Amino acid sequence: MKCAVLDDFQGVAATMADWSPVADRVEVVSFDRHFGSEDELAAAIGDCEIVVTLRERVPFPESLLTRLPRLRLLIASGMRNSVIDYAAAERQGVVVCGTASSGTPPVELTWALLLGLARGIVPENVAMRGGGPWQSTVGADLDGRRLGLLGLGRIGSRVAKVGLAFGMDVVAWSQNLTSERAHEAGVGLAASKEELLETSDFVSVHLALSERTTGLVGAAELALMRPNAYLINTSRAAIVDQDALLRALEAGAIAGAGIDVFDVEPLPPGHPMRTAPRLLATPHLGYVTEANYRTYYQDAVENIRAFLDGSPIRRLG
Repeated sequence: MKCAVLDDFQGVAATMADWSPVADRVEVVSFDRHFGSEDELAAAIGDCEIVVTLRERVPFPESLLTRLPRLRLLIASGMRNSVIDYAAAERQGVVVCGTASSGTPPVELTWALLLGLARGIVPENVAMRGGGPWQSTVGADLDGRRLGLLGLGRIGSRVAKVGLAFGMDVVAWSQNLTSERAHEAGVGLAASKEELLETSDFVSVHLALSERTTGLVGAAELALMRPNAYLINTSRAAIVDQDALLRALEAGAIAGAGIDVFDVEPLPPGHPMRTAPRLLATPHLGYVTEANYRTYYQDAVENIRAFLDGSPIRRLG
């Protein structure tokens, strides 16, 4: 069988796991570039029985699945994926499996973005390397400032712990969050989304994408934020209205934003999110760490072996 590994940008899939348990039965081909259209993708992997895809970067709707008649096993990293049409996969006899995934990397990246913004790390580094001015920014303090979390689940609660360690006043809000759950995490419960946005110096998004959370932070919500406040989103792009955020950054309505997720990925050259002012952006690195990649690909090998042996594991859908 032939196995395609998609979006292996760093070219590490082959070295992050021991593929020898399936080497005698599977030929593995990695692609180090993203296919920008369904036509391109279908042409590239149309002869593959197995596909390994990272997170929710590549949608697998029915229109694509029907163009992959040889596909028998689709492996997605993580145990949740909203861009796979499970019903269509089942109709075509495609088994869909997931892998384990750690919540630690996005927590760490959230703080990398927040601290980078608060202390002007990027502009100060650029100035140092380019012979620019010695000190040009005044850092924003964390101690005593308010950190507002939209979402207090597995990742949000860990972000909260770090905020508390910095001496921040941490509050959280989500549509189902209770005062008891907030108390367990050692944080306050904001009375409303609006109250959280109005009073927080730093706002960080940690919600799952759903119909209720799509567009949760739009132009009206961004207008509630303080001019010296920062927004961080390492969760899902669609939760924050990207066009509204661009307008807020360009107008200086907020102090800045740290963004790891985008409406279109990879961002095309010339996209305004690449050059927006007051923006610290990373190319969806939330889950991209050595430990997580080893987990993804090692579990993928286990999934392939189990499937070939007739007993699929970690099934999704």
